[in-house]
Amino acid sequence: MGIALVSSIIFLALLGTPLFIVMSLAALGAFTLSEVDVSAVAVEIYRLASAPTLLTIPLFTFAGYIMAESKAPARLLRFAEAALGWLPGGVAIVSLVICAFFTAFTGASGVTIIALGGLLYPILKNEGYSEKFSLGLITTSGSLGLLFPPSLPIILYGLVANVDIDELFKAGIIPGVFLILILSFWSIRQGNLKRTRKPFSAKELVDSFKACFFEALLPVAVLFGIYGGYTTATEAAALTAFYILIVECFIYRDLNFIKDIPKIILDSMALVGGILLILCCALGLTNYLVDEEVPMKIFELMRTFLHDKYSFLLFLNIFLLIVGSLMDIFSAIIVVVPLIVPIANEFGVHPVHLAIIFLTNLEIGYITPPVGINLFISSFRFKRPVTELYKSSLPFLFLLLFALVIITYIPQLSLFWVE
Repeated sequence: MGIALVSSIIFLALLGTPLFIVMSLAALGAFTLSEVDVSAVAVEIYRLASAPTLLTIPLFTFAGYIMAESKAPARLLRFAEAALGWLPGGVAIVSLVICAFFTAFTGASGVTIIALGGLLYPILKNEGYSEKFSLGLITTSGSLGLLFPPSLPIILYGLVANVDIDELFKAGIIPGVFLILILSFWSIRQGNLKRTRKPFSAKELVDSFKACFFEALLPVAVLFGIYGGYTTATEAAALTAFYILIVECFIYRDLNFIKDIPKIILDSMALVGGILLILCCALGLTNYLVDEEVPMKIFELMRTFLHDKYSFLLFLNIFLLIVGSLMDIFSAIIVVVPLIVPIANEFGVHPVHLAIIFLTNLEIGYITPPVGINLFISSFRFKRPVTELYKSSLPFLFLLLFALVIITYIPQLSLFWVE
């Protein structure tokens, strides 16, 4: 009976059955075979639904989609170029910063590459960067802001792992900046340093800042509100969604409230709905695995091969890189985190440090062959063979892996702001 059920579920998964259906069947089958009360699933779903921070997911996602659909990318790009474009490799650095900003709000759902790719690609080419470098930079930047608040994966990780989201927001800042710096130095090295750089213009900086003032104010206001103790993450999300709706519809008037906003709501909530469906269905299976002490059994098995925290972290990185290249980040968080957290605790890994390692791995997974999702999104956006994107992204992949090693084995980078 058990073998037949498992075989059926695996067969459905291989056929491409939606993940939430596979997780639901696995959960129901597990509870049925173990004769455990299925009402435990409903209890877990109710606990999740009653969590106040759950509201941050749809609100921040909605805000990110509004910005992506408006002319905000062009205005912010102009400002960033005025501020940084005069530096060696300035245009590439601008691309990294702007993409990180949008990914933080859109959750690495591919929106960043779609919204900014067409703007950034010709600019990079005009600055003398090769086609290979330009494609690789944009593909990599599509997931670069995952460690910055108010990143949707950070919020989801906090909900699943029961870790304070405000602490995770603080913990991701230094590692996130570190990733940008690593890629910035590479961009400077790849740039044509002999090419005449655009001179710095104070007037253009002021004019471009005025043009995007209300949008540039947003991340500062979110961080100030949360860390200043004036708002919770949920309140900040509600204010952000309302603020950006007013700004884009009634101040800049990029979007029509009647015509455009309903479509944006449908697109953004389709993403949120998919995440919540997977999350609710995975809770049942997770509950069963915990009741059966599966994490502890895995831990005991691993202890025969791994004898300290550092060897565990090496194994964890290899495992998560494989997971990140095969699963989207939201599914990976929901399915894998409940299994990894208790094992990491046994090896003495700080919960917040574990979160940053986990998210950094999955961020890198977006450009890891064979099925990193950013590779396929860029292939579609720029109409290039996906194998060409493999080659373009490879130097960036190696740089991010180098950064991952440092983030993994120097926990102070993640825990600097954490009490």
